[in-house]
Amino acid sequence: MGKNLLCNSVIDAGICRWRTRRLPGFTLLELLVTMSIVAILASIAYPVYTGYVYQAQNETAAADIRAISLKISDYYANNNSYPQSLSQVGYATYADPWGHPYQYLNIQTAKNRGQMRKDRFLVPINTDYDLYSMGQDGKSVPPLTAAASRDDVIRANDGAYIGLAYAY
Repeated sequence: MGKNLLCNSVIDAGICRWRTRRLPGFTLLELLVTMSIVAILASIAYPVYTGYVYQAQNETAAADIRAISLKISDYYANNNSYPQSLSQVGYATYADPWGHPYQYLNIQTAKNRGQMRKDRFLVPINTDYDLYSMGQDGKSVPPLTAAASRDDVIRANDGAYIGLAYAY
């Protein structure tokens, strides 16, 4: 707000009075209230947004695992054996939504059976091959109940289940 000295005429020459006149603009209080509201809305929206992004990444990984499984099934139909690596079906350098390579283990020819993915009873979750994404953290161990494996996107029950390890 600005104050201006206004003298109306010669009659009022000896008596000048102050008049206040409002200048256009926002006060500091109005700006602070607006910024606070924007900050509150952003703090509510950000977790919701990141949740949607994480869910979309999980769904993308599950769709990729389905596609790779189909290629492996085609390979099995043509060769009567499962491939030794994903390079034999064209997915050697294919990465999950988090930038990590998909993990594959041919169970029938595996020398170290300890690498097989296992459920909470430590029973292998597949009889043909293991195929999974290590999830957002990029870490994984064979038992699905381990903290490092909870965010993995897995193929289980010989392809009957494809989804998050903690939900299996």
